[in-house]
Amino acid sequence: MTVDKNIEIANLQAEIGKYIGLGQNSLIFQFEDRGRTTLLRLITASPRHNQSFLFHTSEGTSSIEALRFMLEYVKNYKEAESSYTIQWSMKEENVLHTSYFRAKNVIGALDKLYYDRDPNSITVFSVILNPIS
Repeated sequence: MTVDKNIEIANLQAEIGKYIGLGQNSLIFQFEDRGRTTLLRLITASPRHNQSFLFHTSEGTSSIEALRFMLEYVKNYKEAESSYTIQWSMKEENVLHTSYFRAKNVIGALDKLYYDRDPNSITVFSVILNPIS
């Protein structure tokens, strides 16, 4: 029996959320049709900071394939990427926030913090490469 495309998408999204440890209300699956490929940006919404951050980007020949690549990433990202702690504040606030990112390097971690916002709207106070646990 053929699985309904929307059911497969929902199942993949739920499994991704399970691996990350965040509920559906904290994950945004943003698809972009690029002609022959589909780009998927997985964004996390943080109620603590009232901000959203890029988690990872994957690309496939369809939304389902992009989701499958994202699922493979979330199954292995802790072993493949370094952990960073970033302390930052919004320009108009006097509140210091601490966020955690997985990325290949410091630039990748900062790109995830700055995703979809004006870089001048955030002051970064520190970026720390966390020890390997």
